[in-house]
Parts: sequence; C-alpha cells; structure tokens
Amino acid sequence: MMEFFVSSAFAQEAASKAAPNPMMSLLPFVIIFIIFYFLMIRPQKRKLQEEQALLSSLSKGDEIFTKSGIIGTISGITDKIVTLEVSEGVKLKILRGQIGGNAKKIFEKEEKKK
Repeated sequence: MMEFFVSSAFAQEAASKAAPNPMMSLLPFVIIFIIFYFLMIRPQKRKLQEEQALLSSLSKGDEIFTKSGIIGTISGITDKIVTLEVSEGVKLKILRGQIGGNAKKIFEKEEKKK
C-alpha cells in the first residue's frame, strides 16, 4: 500500500518539473512582434515621414507628379489643395495628399538608363 503513495508522489514531482515557464510561452509572440516591427512597421513609418517632409517642402513652381500619374507644375498651393498647371492654360486642383513626388526624380532615372 505504501508503494502506491510513493509512486504517485514521484509522479507529481516529475510533472511539476516538466511544466514550462510562463515567460517561455510568450517568447515566440515577442519574437514575431520584433520581426513584424523591423520588416513592416518601421519601413512604413519611415516612408510616411519622407512623404510628410515632401509635402511640407512643396512650393510654387515645383514640377511634381500625382499618385494617379499626372505631371504638372504647381501654380498655387494651400493647406489642403494644390493647383497644378498641366499644360499652358490648363489647371487642375488636387488634394495635397495625392502628390506622389518630385517629377525630376522620374526624369533622372530615365537618363541614367540610357
């Protein structure tokens, strides 16, 4: 009869030693978050900061392109709206957030390819 209690005591001791540390069970989630941060969140944050810097540095006379592919020269600018002169006498009003970048970058890339 005594052997029955002793063997169950050893079984309980072995089970308590085999229980994983709760911190170790969170480790995979922490590692996945770190990977997501460096591969997705950080580059997207950097890109957003670059876009905000571009939008704040716009001035009248800059040649830009829109996200829809229109190239023009800024003839007027406000906090939310930019007036583009696409051709002589043709002006378009677009939202400031729809500006894709400086058009000079597009033409520089084409010249480098030749």
